[in-house]
This record gives sequence, structure tokens and C-alpha cells, in this order.
Amino acid sequence: MRLLCVHPGASWATADLFTGLYPALKRHGVETVEYALDGRIAFAGSWLSALYRRNKAGGMPKPTMADTLYLAEQGILERAFRFGVDWVLVIAGTYVLPDVYDLMRRAGLRVAVLLTESPYDMANEIEIAKHVNIVFTNERTAVPIFAEHCPAYYYQHAIDPAKHDPAGDDDDTVATHDVVFVGTGWPERIELLSAIDWTGIDLGLYGMWSMLGSRHRLRRHLRGNIVPNETTAALYRRAKIGLNLHRASVDFTRDSARIAGAESMNPRCYELAACGRFFITDARAEVAEVFGDAVPTFETPEELERLIRHYLAHDAERERIAARLPGMVAGHNFYERARQIVSVLQQER
Repeated sequence: MRLLCVHPGASWATADLFTGLYPALKRHGVETVEYALDGRIAFAGSWLSALYRRNKAGGMPKPTMADTLYLAEQGILERAFRFGVDWVLVIAGTYVLPDVYDLMRRAGLRVAVLLTESPYDMANEIEIAKHVNIVFTNERTAVPIFAEHCPAYYYQHAIDPAKHDPAGDDDDTVATHDVVFVGTGWPERIELLSAIDWTGIDLGLYGMWSMLGSRHRLRRHLRGNIVPNETTAALYRRAKIGLNLHRASVDFTRDSARIAGAESMNPRCYELAACGRFFITDARAEVAEVFGDAVPTFETPEELERLIRHYLAHDAERERIAARLPGMVAGHNFYERARQIVSVLQQER
């Protein structure tokens, strides 16, 4: 089988999915061709901006983001036909325009998309499902919704053993914390963490927290912006407690609507466990299915604070639990996920 694998277009977060899955597909004997959408978007944007500056006096309209994306994505068809691929596999998919999906289908290409924003961006992802042959989704409750439009499969998140390993070599310059959280500061996370008394606890927050006001009490805990996955793993290994918070907001606004009823774990759960780090998380059905009662869960800020203070005071108990976690996620790796994708694509040909 030969696949054209289209990069998500983003340089972080979903980019980690591509860098984990792409070599795993190769290990299954798949001939893979990469389409570096992130670089092509950057190039297309720069080229169109330069063209506009030279020609705006002559009435050239200012390029839009859609113009940039279309220019960046035209080459998907050329590359697919040049290499004679069996499938185009698009990771994430939300940067690819509907017109481009339609062009691929009209040209006879078979297109699969791995959707990564379920159940938060369902309206856009349902539109994508209408334009492709099959979809994989990271939220299992979304499968029947997408199945109304095309064959749909659940893609469970995974670890990269090369990065997520209890014995990884850590950079001594990476900070140590009592509690660490690496992720985006969605409104519900700000509300939760603001309701906790962090006195006597070294909380380290990393990621994009632009909604925090300049004098917000959580600002004292900000230790870094977006960090690469390798640094994230090192932060996990050097912390006493890792914290996982599932997203609820639909979009990145203060008054965003919030989802309910999601069941699937996010990547952070798998990665914390694989790094051998004790962690606490808000509850989802899949947490109990994967970890049983090994991972403490909470529903309120008060519960979370009690759990944090208890386990910070009980090192031996915390470390006993942490030692069990890597084995619980060992089978949840990119190699196994690639096996699933290959099996589905062969079945759907």
C-alpha cells in the first residue's frame, strides 16, 4: 500500500500525531509520501503577501487565509498522482479546504481523514466527513454521527515510546514542580485552577494561557509557553504530580459553549502514564477502562485540592501507583494505531 500523508498544517499539538504516526506506518511496510502542509502554508502566505505588496496599487485584492490554504494545498493532487498512491491520509484535516477534498474525489483519489477535534468542532468535522471516503475520529461517541455521512472508525490516542519513557534522558535545565500541567488555558481550566488554594504548592503551568489577565492570580505559576513534546515529557518525569484536564470549551473564547458526554481520554493521560508519572485527572469513561482505580479522579476543585495535598504528603503511595502506569499504556502506541489504520484502509479499498 502507498499513502500520501498530509501534515496537519499546525506546528504543534496535532503535529505530534503526524510525527508519531508517519514512521509507524513505514514500520508496517507502507510506502509513505509526506506532504508538508505546515511549511507550504507558511511559504504560500509569504509569497501572496509579497505579491500583494507589489501589486496593491494596481488594485490587487488583499489575499485571504482561504487563498493561502488553496495555494498551499493544490500540490496534494500533483503529489498523489506523481507517486500513484492508493490513499490520501489527511491528519487533522481542518486546514484542508472543502474544494480541495472535492477535487481529490473528482480525480478518483480515495481520501481518509483522521479527525482530531471531536467533539469540540463537530460542525466543521461533519462537513469534512461529507467530502471524503472514510474518517477516523479521536472521540468514540462521535463515530455514529460521522457514520451518517461515510464509514467512520474510532482512533484511540497513543504514545510514542521513544519520547514517553520513564527512563528518558532529561535535561537538567528542565524545571521540577510539585504539580505540573502542560496545555492550553481554556476558560474551564482557568476557573478550576483559580478555585484552588496553591499555598505551599509549586504549580508549574506551561502552554498558551493568553486569557489570563495581567494581574490574574495564576500568572505567578506560568513557567513557559508552548514547549516541544520532548520537553513536556521531561517536565512530567521531574514533577511529583502530573495534572490532566480534559477540554470542555468548543472555541477559544471566554464565553464559549461547552461540550458534555465525551468518553475518550486525551493524549496527556497516555503520555503522563507512559512517563511513569503519577497523575490526577478529571473523569472520563475511558480513564476507568484503561487504568481501573489506579488513577485518582475528581469532579470539583475541592476534591482536586484534597487529592493533591494528600499525595504530596505520601511519597511512597504516589510512587507505587506511578510504577504501575507505564505497563497499563504500553500497548497504546503509534505502531498499534498504525496497524489499525492500515487494516481499515485495506478493507475499504
